[in-house]
Amino acid sequence: VCLASPLHSPKLKDSINGTSEIPNTTLLHHFTSPFELKQAVAFLIKTNKPLSLLPLSRVTSICALTPDFPFAQQIFSSVDQQEVAIWNSCLRHLAEGSSLIDAVYLFHQMRSYNVSLDCFTCSFVLKACVGLRYLLHGRIVHGYIEKLGFQSNLVLLNSLLHLYATCGAMADANLLFDKMPQRDVVSWNIMITQLAKKGDVDGAFDLFEKMPERNLRSWTAMITGFVHCGKAKEAIRLFVEMEETGLRANEVTVVAVLAACADLGALELGRRIHEYSNKSGFKRNVHICNTLIDMYIKCGCLEAAKVVFDEMKERTIVSWSAMIQGLAIHGHGDEALELFNEMIKMGMKPNEVTFLGILHACSHMGLINKGRELFTSMSRDYNISPQIEHYGCMVDLLSRAGLLQDAYELITSMPIKPNAVVWGSFLGGCRIQKDVKMAEEAIRQLGVLDPLNDGYYIIMSNIYAEAKRWEDAARVRKLMKDRGVKKTPGWSSITIAGATHEFVAGDDNHPQAEQIIKRWDELLEQMKSKGYVPNTSVILLDIEENEKEKYVYRHSEKLALVFGLMNIKPGETIRIMKNLRVCEDCHAAFKVISEIVKREIVVRDR
Repeated sequence: VCLASPLHSPKLKDSINGTSEIPNTTLLHHFTSPFELKQAVAFLIKTNKPLSLLPLSRVTSICALTPDFPFAQQIFSSVDQQEVAIWNSCLRHLAEGSSLIDAVYLFHQMRSYNVSLDCFTCSFVLKACVGLRYLLHGRIVHGYIEKLGFQSNLVLLNSLLHLYATCGAMADANLLFDKMPQRDVVSWNIMITQLAKKGDVDGAFDLFEKMPERNLRSWTAMITGFVHCGKAKEAIRLFVEMEETGLRANEVTVVAVLAACADLGALELGRRIHEYSNKSGFKRNVHICNTLIDMYIKCGCLEAAKVVFDEMKERTIVSWSAMIQGLAIHGHGDEALELFNEMIKMGMKPNEVTFLGILHACSHMGLINKGRELFTSMSRDYNISPQIEHYGCMVDLLSRAGLLQDAYELITSMPIKPNAVVWGSFLGGCRIQKDVKMAEEAIRQLGVLDPLNDGYYIIMSNIYAEAKRWEDAARVRKLMKDRGVKKTPGWSSITIAGATHEFVAGDDNHPQAEQIIKRWDELLEQMKSKGYVPNTSVILLDIEENEKEKYVYRHSEKLALVFGLMNIKPGETIRIMKNLRVCEDCHAAFKVISEIVKREIVVRDR
């Protein structure tokens, strides 16, 4: 009677009087509102059938977020079911789906109507709080965990730890971690992952070293942390150490290690990981394929990147953008444009990164009109607002083409305040065009925006030196000293048989230094017979010409190249990494050497 009394619709009255019959197959199992549920309950009471015929999970989903929550409670008490278990089932469904806010609200309902909460309730609502970054609600749940005596439940404590760390409350996470009566590998992994994500990779590694036991996720979290913080060498070293323990990399580990290989130009390891990935059945993983494309491009293996791209069964905009960008930086601007057009024809919409790649291609090829057309189409055709990077590409395009005035006008009319990268691109164009006046305006702006970047001072000093304005070049160097700007030391590296060898300009500390100089002198004779003339304009010192030549001959990339010729099998490609820009003389010299020794030479610079 208590349950049936609120139900007074004409339809129900008719059914109770026997004038119509409620079809139980539809109503009892497919009610869609609290009102229809009450009709179903009334029908069961009238026909003297048990309420247990109702699908209780449907009862919870219909009443959980409504004022009829107590009505559902009455049903549960009538069927002698443990109420909290039924509500928990609904709470879990919401927390693991897309209705996270509803999960938090259901928790509020359960508290309001005095449902006895258990550890599962707390676990499910914490999952929703993590997804929503609801720190305040998470603290409320933490209070209930303390109040209900669940402090020793490791699953709950790990969930709380995850919540605090994910929401950026690292002080609370550290406090909880330190006070936990026991920890498992999950506890350590949560702290390592979140510390690394927050940029505290040293703190993460300190915990990693203290771990009593590690699983694959522990190693992967630490490797990924090193990669994201720009410590690719440490990432690879840790991966090698992980392999020695017998653990096999999963797909996430593979992506992280490939990203580290891309940063370092570690082609040999990258190829090995690629082979491992294929054997492990990861060939269809789009994320791995995208990272492989990036790795091969950055290692100078454009053809290998093309093979990966062509074999992909499914491509995302990241795949297309990476390939377009790769073709552009390798000087294949025509192919980049063709691929961009193919992508558009296939119905794939370009994003901000795609346009960076295609504008880069236009810059390398000097396609001014095409670049302008694409820049305009970003907002007109694709509703993409150009960002500072896109303006930087346009400034670079115009500057390289000698349109310095147009580039300057673009900078001064930008809707975004130009940053140091934009002015730096303009300064680089001024050097190509040998325009001292425009360069002085650029360096004036850069002195405010990025006063400690040594690269800009060096370019300005180069511009003065090429104009034979030695006093001004000296003044720029003095300005660097007065402002405490230190020149970044240049170095070049080459990897042979897994060992990386680094060289600096004029390096005579290498064990094979004498042999390297002797081999260079032999090469130099052959180069000069081919028409090579050293470009001493890259030497900024006001010294005699023969002295300048000696400086040019001892550049770090030349030493690395000769070392490679001496130690890498004939016919094999030589790959060199340079932390700064390769000078014009080394660029020209390597072309001649490549022809003499009949080898492909790949140099990756800044």
